[in-house]
Amino acid sequence: MTCAVRALSVLVLTLLAVCAAPPLAWADPDPTNDLRDPKYNEDEYTAFYTPPDPLPDGQPGDVLRSEPSRLVLEPSGQLGAIFANGTRIMYRSSDSRGQPMAVTGTYFEPWNPWPGQGPRPLIVYGPGTQGQGDQCAPSRQFNQGIHFSPYLDIAFNYEELFVATMVARGFAIVMTDYQGLGTPGLHTYVNRVAQGNAMLDAGRAAMRLPGTSLDPQGPVAFWGYSQGGGAAASAAELASSYAPDLRVVGTYAGAPPADLKELFPYADGSALVGVVGYALNSVITSYPEFADVIRSKMTPRGLDLLQKVQDQCIAETIAKFMFRHLQPYFTTDIFATVNEEPFASLFDMQKLGKFTPNAPVLILSNRFDPLVPWTAANQLGRDWCARGADVQFWTNEQPPFLNKLVINHALPMLVDGERAMQWVSDRFNGLPTTPNCGEF
Repeated sequence: MTCAVRALSVLVLTLLAVCAAPPLAWADPDPTNDLRDPKYNEDEYTAFYTPPDPLPDGQPGDVLRSEPSRLVLEPSGQLGAIFANGTRIMYRSSDSRGQPMAVTGTYFEPWNPWPGQGPRPLIVYGPGTQGQGDQCAPSRQFNQGIHFSPYLDIAFNYEELFVATMVARGFAIVMTDYQGLGTPGLHTYVNRVAQGNAMLDAGRAAMRLPGTSLDPQGPVAFWGYSQGGGAAASAAELASSYAPDLRVVGTYAGAPPADLKELFPYADGSALVGVVGYALNSVITSYPEFADVIRSKMTPRGLDLLQKVQDQCIAETIAKFMFRHLQPYFTTDIFATVNEEPFASLFDMQKLGKFTPNAPVLILSNRFDPLVPWTAANQLGRDWCARGADVQFWTNEQPPFLNKLVINHALPMLVDGERAMQWVSDRFNGLPTTPNCGEF
């Protein structure tokens, strides 16, 4: 079974599972909100995921601790394997305000040799939306295959299908958990600077990790789709100023949420409307001085959304909040409010395209993406082209299909995954690029 078919099967089964569970009324007690099965959580993970306090002196990308990590595709570990040795890492990074923070992730040392030119390359992998609870961290999910805790707290690391393919082809991988996913504090979902820094410092940490087959001066590429596409895009345009020591050769940014304000009407009424709660929690965490004014714009139902989703993985958020409309969560017209202060400035701070990538970029977007609009991704490419960047923009033309289930957001990740992987491989092998600035 190909990677794309396996991933599609998992996607369909997940959607069927969550759609079979009727969403709770917003005012109903939520018996699962704070209930977590300890056998999958804190007892096993507390020691590693609790950062030193205070953080020791050092530089961004320094490895604070590491340990071997079990890698499985499903809980038993018997049905297939990831052809790599896993290392769980905690490394030093910087938050959106330049303050030091600890971030966790996983490094994958491939069993197979690199068949291409030069030293083994490193892909810094930004995962797509996993959720906002600590149990959703990819570095935890690689140990479990499938996470489950009663009643709807279920998660699988769908990115593992790409990782399994990549390491089998000889790519080394480091996947970040981002700020606050696994570690203390709330995950700063889609925060441009925090995500970009976490990606760049993950690359540095992998290069500094002892006992790998990496050349410290070897080539690096960024990879991500959806939330990961935004993180990869941010890393690409922050690399020159924040991490000039990395030898970046390319970036794949699939369906990047380049302008968060555009997402609100697309998310409204969809299966993934709950991610708006993740984004607002992130803003409140990153910029606490605006917490009161943000909360003042929300109804009791909206405040309930924020409180619940902060402990959830994406499947649980879908099951409990799918197909809801945004307006009942707000006391004012939400679609006008996002263009008023302080929201306008806060979301503008997260907009991509203000800086120039220091290496070629492939942007992929579905023209009919029902969640992350093609228009914003296209504008990102135009902005980078105007700055002189080497950009190839690829439009997936898959027609609209079950838009409120965001099928056309998920499918291009699978359908065009091989195209993106070949593009990244070409960058590592030094082949000429095929930019199409002025044509898209």
